[in-house]
Amino acid sequence: MDRFIECWEGLDDPRTGNAALHDLHEILTIAMCAVLCGAQGSVDMGLFAKEKEPFLRGFLKLENGVPSHDTFSRLFRMLDPEQFRAAFQRFMADFSKQCEGVVAIDGKVLRRSFDRASGKSPLHMVSAWGCEQRLVLAQIATDAKSNEITAVPKLLEMLQLKGTIVTTDALNCQRAIAGQIVDQGGDFVLALKENQPTLYDDVVLHLTDPASEKVTAKPVVDADHGRIETRTATVSTDIAWLIKDHQWPGLVAVGKVERSRETAGKTTYETAYYLLSAALTPERFNEVVRSHWGVENRLHWRLDVVMNEDQDRSRLGNGPQNLAMLRHMAINVMQKDGEKGSLRGKIKRAGWNDAYLTKLMTMN
Repeated sequence: MDRFIECWEGLDDPRTGNAALHDLHEILTIAMCAVLCGAQGSVDMGLFAKEKEPFLRGFLKLENGVPSHDTFSRLFRMLDPEQFRAAFQRFMADFSKQCEGVVAIDGKVLRRSFDRASGKSPLHMVSAWGCEQRLVLAQIATDAKSNEITAVPKLLEMLQLKGTIVTTDALNCQRAIAGQIVDQGGDFVLALKENQPTLYDDVVLHLTDPASEKVTAKPVVDADHGRIETRTATVSTDIAWLIKDHQWPGLVAVGKVERSRETAGKTTYETAYYLLSAALTPERFNEVVRSHWGVENRLHWRLDVVMNEDQDRSRLGNGPQNLAMLRHMAINVMQKDGEKGSLRGKIKRAGWNDAYLTKLMTMN
């Protein structure tokens, strides 16, 4: 358990008087155990603490008994989210190797975190997802999707990007973000849409012109869940005129991925365009673009469907943000466990089997 206790060091306890009856580090450790077992909020954490008291006393003092759900709720509402985020980064520093491979940047709205009475917007968490490690590398919160553009540079500052390829959606296809990625030693593959209208039109014209120099890979076909998807990637580095006209930081190549999807007798087609800071082969480019969707399939989908994040009604104070970071930490712990099995299965097993929960909490 020492790894978790150490990562909580540096957190200021916001509670005073009788509200500080229970040890801060013990409350956070119990909360982490509870989330690993499927707890979805403070009420669940209080129930977990009560039912698992004999297990918890095996490694915690609990001098004043187990904390109630009000104690958990109060702490997460008051806890400084910036300090808690710093604790997450300390946890990841020991838990994960340096960033490598593809790092996907994407945001997710916590839909039930809005408060109509106070006019509070739902929380928007922007995460950096290590596609190869399948771990949340860092995250930052903003109160609206429109503010994601200003949040991403702060998120990138938390990461060591040397040797990585950073991918984003079209919203974050911005000169400042591209320049920061390159300045930090990384490369980028940025989705390009009509939010950059002139550049988008020029890239489309170039990649559809039969006379332009480009390389196209063989189509890649995937068949799963009753769907057949075919992806064909094209890359062009013959873009001196684009670089001169648009002065885009670090731009070396442009690419497109043409997709066709066949489902139940219906076929759809789409073409997506990208800016690249490295002269990737079309095969590698196709892999990078495909990897980006890991943040949706392996993080956001799991948070919504397995951990039921969108139904969490925590709204007050810093609660939504702090609990979201705790869920990210729990997903990383589960992902680091090398045993086979789904996330849902591991959560159930942690709740049923104290030895397995202990293994997760003591894993190096």
